[in-house]
Amino acid sequence: MIDRRTLLLASMAAFLPTGVSAADAPSPKSFDYGPAKLDIYAPDGASGLPVVFFVHGGAWEFGKRSQVGAKPAFLLANGFCFVSIDYRMLPEADVATQADDVEKAYAYVSANIAKHGGDPKRIVGMGHSAGCHLIALTGMRGGLPGVAGLLLDDTRAYDLAALEKNGGMARAYARVFSDPSQWAALSPASYVDGRRHPPTFIAYSGASGRGEESKAFAERLRAAGTEVTLFDGSAYTHMSINSDFGRDGDALTAAALTFLKSTVG
Repeated sequence: MIDRRTLLLASMAAFLPTGVSAADAPSPKSFDYGPAKLDIYAPDGASGLPVVFFVHGGAWEFGKRSQVGAKPAFLLANGFCFVSIDYRMLPEADVATQADDVEKAYAYVSANIAKHGGDPKRIVGMGHSAGCHLIALTGMRGGLPGVAGLLLDDTRAYDLAALEKNGGMARAYARVFSDPSQWAALSPASYVDGRRHPPTFIAYSGASGRGEESKAFAERLRAAGTEVTLFDGSAYTHMSINSDFGRDGDALTAAALTFLKSTVG
């Protein structure tokens, strides 16, 4: 497990370009993939670059694809293309429909990213909060065919039945997952055993329950033979573990970039 406190700043200097800010990223090109739109960020003249496919958070009810902070600029500076998607929100669409939207967006990107300089065989799915759950769910159930890796950033919704048992099915979780008959189908953990999964990076913040659920999910994946990197982000809040990504001196960014380079770099 990577501990935030022991990751050396010297190693980060080898990876993080200095002075990168959100303003450094080129304007994205927007495309309609069917249910919603997505943005593709790519350097001019790029060819065959690995791709980070990002799903935003927002409690399955709000958020938008433009809320990406320094991620595009940072990842482009390090040799990646970056894609951020919209998906239909509650109450218009339930979580099962949202997962279907993510899979449709991924299929569009796989079919078209080469035209924008990306390599469809080197896509890593990334998500924060609700987007983390959706990437984990679709990745585990085989809905992202050929995905090279998963970068999961801070959710409690890996195993909904266990979450209820541990007293975590409250507030947004209770509202969004109100039907227990759907919990198994909407739990990423349901699809772990007996399946082959790509290398997975799991980060958790210091928010309530995040560490426990993330560690349990990581152990379940490891027991099934999946290569897992677990990042202790307990010094972050649930929001800062996302908003700090790509900023100079950020420990999670350095650890995630090491994972990305080893997986698709």
